[in-house]
Amino acid sequence: MTIDPRTPVIIGVGQFLQRTASLSEAREPVELMADAVEAAAADAGLAGVPNAVDSIRVVNLLSWKYGNPAAILADRLAVTAREFGYTSAGGNTPQSLVNLTSLDIAAGNLDVALLVGGEAWRTRMRSRKEGVTLDWAKSADEPVLIGGDLDMTHPAEAERGLYLPVQMYPMFETAIRAAAGRSPADHLVYISELWSRFSEVAAGNPYAWLPEKRTAEDLRTVTEKNRMIGLPYPKSMNSNNDVDMAAALLICSAAWADEHGVPRDRWVFPHSGTDCHEHQYVSNRWAFAETPAVRRGGELALELAGIGIDDVSVVDLYSCFPSAVQLGAASLGLDITSQLTRTGGLNFGGGPWNNYVMHAIATVVGDLRERPGERGLVWANGGYLTKHAFGVYSTEPPAGGFRHAKPQAEIDALPRRELATGEDAAGPATVEAYTVMHDRDGLPELGIAACLLADGRRAWGLSKDAELTVAMTDGEWVGRDVALDAEGALHA
Repeated sequence: MTIDPRTPVIIGVGQFLQRTASLSEAREPVELMADAVEAAAADAGLAGVPNAVDSIRVVNLLSWKYGNPAAILADRLAVTAREFGYTSAGGNTPQSLVNLTSLDIAAGNLDVALLVGGEAWRTRMRSRKEGVTLDWAKSADEPVLIGGDLDMTHPAEAERGLYLPVQMYPMFETAIRAAAGRSPADHLVYISELWSRFSEVAAGNPYAWLPEKRTAEDLRTVTEKNRMIGLPYPKSMNSNNDVDMAAALLICSAAWADEHGVPRDRWVFPHSGTDCHEHQYVSNRWAFAETPAVRRGGELALELAGIGIDDVSVVDLYSCFPSAVQLGAASLGLDITSQLTRTGGLNFGGGPWNNYVMHAIATVVGDLRERPGERGLVWANGGYLTKHAFGVYSTEPPAGGFRHAKPQAEIDALPRRELATGEDAAGPATVEAYTVMHDRDGLPELGIAACLLADGRRAWGLSKDAELTVAMTDGEWVGRDVALDAEGALHA
């Protein structure tokens, strides 16, 4: 098969973990990124990192504000580039970056680019704890901003202090549980078994942060080290951002790869990609146990690649919390016991904030090289199951070239709920989804409930009442009749 010279292809992938005994030995994020880039160049069979690339594109990082990390990275690598890019925030961005870069290569805007991200959050937190001031690099230069920010917190949510993933994802979980008709005890076993399977994958991943198989019973049992955070999730079921990790992709045109002698057995092609988002505020989504944008975005990515979900043999679903995996699998038509992660997920594989999916793509690329001709699917997610990006990959070139779409207009037209606040929300309501946040001693401190009013509008209810928050940890509260007052207080 003749390959169009403008076809985008991933030729090298690199991953790097930093495990240091002391802060004096720890290196900053841009140095971890440099290691990942050098590993990607070696993986491509190149003698070293290319001296000149068209673009260096860095995933938004939280552990340090560099100003222009791509420019600092270029200096460390002694590489020239005509563009230094930096993405907006979100776990979807690594896959969105592959989609954008593939389009740029196909259009002739780029020939070769470095996509990279890294975090040293573990080192940053240790420095704070030990009172050490970090002397990491900074740049006054301005990068090219890639992507746009999406406001994901409704003013009424912000007013109630509802803006953390550890608050939102447990509520998706209780809604999933109720929709499935499982008791809280049975569902806890169900998700702990799911997470145990993920830990088993991490145990075989040389780049996993916690490469150890955990039993389901161990994961669901609350202990001092595995304290409850947001019911029903103990610590082991939350994303683990206490890591120092970096990953990089070297992506180019088929012509560039040929010109630089990259062996064909290193080539993995992006076939298709999609980008979309749910209704941007959780308050306005139709249901907590449905993700229609995941369904449509994944379906369309597969359609553009000319395949169906049964044609995919290598899968990595975004896996910050068990609810994300369940909703992703259900929306894509995947069995929950099938192969759903190649890294072990954001707890066991490691959750370096926005850059997890760069690690997922790198791992999937390696898998596909070992399984020529098979198809891989990556789902990336940002926010509160809000922003989604999909990619389909294979060692075989796409017959019609890389294809991309944004089905946002279709998704925006889907049903949504109105949010009631203040006096409009006061009165009887039914719990639709809920969680109970626990303090660091493992004691219930805040009950949060998304409720439906008789007219179908949604309203938020919160309670710090000790008796009520303890009661909400016992049994199933989805479907219970409650009352809300004008201040948004929840009453049983």
